[in-house]
Amino acid sequence: MYKVIRWCAAMGLVATLAACGGGGLFGGPSVDRDESLEAFTPQQIFERGEYELDRGRTDDAAWYFSEIERLYPYSSWARRALIMQAYAYHTGRDYPNSRSAAQRYIDFYPADEDAAYAQYLLALSYYDQIDEVGRDQGLTFQALQALRGVIERYPDSQYADSAILKFDLAFDHLAGKEMEIGRYYLRRDHYAAAINRFRVVVEDFQTTSHTPEALHRLVEAYLSLGLTDEAQTAGAILGFNYQSTDWYEDSYRLLTGRGLEPRALGNNWLSAIYRQTIKGEWL
Repeated sequence: MYKVIRWCAAMGLVATLAACGGGGLFGGPSVDRDESLEAFTPQQIFERGEYELDRGRTDDAAWYFSEIERLYPYSSWARRALIMQAYAYHTGRDYPNSRSAAQRYIDFYPADEDAAYAQYLLALSYYDQIDEVGRDQGLTFQALQALRGVIERYPDSQYADSAILKFDLAFDHLAGKEMEIGRYYLRRDHYAAAINRFRVVVEDFQTTSHTPEALHRLVEAYLSLGLTDEAQTAGAILGFNYQSTDWYEDSYRLLTGRGLEPRALGNNWLSAIYRQTIKGEWL
């Protein structure tokens, strides 16, 4: 795939020289999108698509690539044009069309060498749209599913490592959403609702960067409700895993200020997590 993209740059120079000579890439006048391309070979149309892509005209480039798919559907050029169509759309941030082209490639050529790249483009079509934490996270879930497809279906591909990194970042993004909602409830003294959100982070997103704060917020919320066993246990987990963090220092001050200490007590969901932590089965 990267060889094809590097070739695009070289073809851009050829196209420029041809244009200066008064002719298009096809050996005659340039062809507009409203003219028929049936008189041209798939290679000529492909080169025109590359030329438009090199000029930054991604929509035009995608159109030329799609014409190859339409006019020469069973040729090897159609396969190459389809993946380039997905790439052109993605470069132009036309994510729905990029996703559509990439999915067709996966459906038609699942064993091809560029299938991994098509799956990666499909994932990027969601990942690159992940917005601020405060927005709806539906795209984040879709990005995670598509990135998992790259990791599981093409583990030996050159895109697997990047997919793993982006998966971790998207996963952290979801945890951030839970934290934002939890903090919102906590500020308004809706402690039970806040605890539910922080619990999700601790149980389902424990490998993310938000876990230390989630445990500290649990200490705050449980102390506000007078549930000291749960508060002390959350502090104990925080101390066991994140003792060097400011979140532990803040929790420690809160607990000792009330004559308490970070210590696993009672028989609750946090106590179960604490036992797993001591046994090395958690984090």
